[in-house]
Amino acid sequence: MNHEWILHILTLLTELGYIGIAVALMVEVIPSELVLSYAGYMVSAGKISFIGAFLSGVIGGTLAQLFLYWLGYYGGRPFFEKYGKYLLIHQKHLTSSEKWFKKHGTIVIFTARFIPVVRHAISIPAGISRMPLPVFTLYTFAAMLPWTLLFMVIGMELGTHWKHIEVIGIRYIKPLSLIAVFATFVYLIFSNWRNKRKD
Repeated sequence: MNHEWILHILTLLTELGYIGIAVALMVEVIPSELVLSYAGYMVSAGKISFIGAFLSGVIGGTLAQLFLYWLGYYGGRPFFEKYGKYLLIHQKHLTSSEKWFKKHGTIVIFTARFIPVVRHAISIPAGISRMPLPVFTLYTFAAMLPWTLLFMVIGMELGTHWKHIEVIGIRYIKPLSLIAVFATFVYLIFSNWRNKRKD
């Protein structure tokens, strides 16, 4: 979708306030970084409160992933192979996320939220594998807390230049990705060590 159209849809939705922010995060064609940075800009402009915007971001982001989880749960991989392109989820997203989920287990529902390519589709294999919904929701909600906070704060700092978040945000996403990968492997090492001790 054309970048200008994305910005147009985003501004229309967010003019609805807190509900608009949540809905914008559930529209897969709009990057969450863009939505949250604009929410941060609206906070800095005094249009909405920080707490309200933050809660809308966390809830909207969580609901968006629950939607993908249920599509994976009921539709399976064939659904996304056929219709995934309409949600901007392509073969590479499915393949990468499935590999991560199979290799590292449920912890990636949290850590993979900060890793490009994988984070766009990690909820799908969770649904396909029938991961317990309460566990999935908890990990997703926990991951949305720092993600929402980070891009809202950046948006507040950028002010009217919030549109540049896609360029500026990469500076923050790269170190987050490295930390997430490191945390995943530390968790796996600890889990293996703990299981061996039990045995």
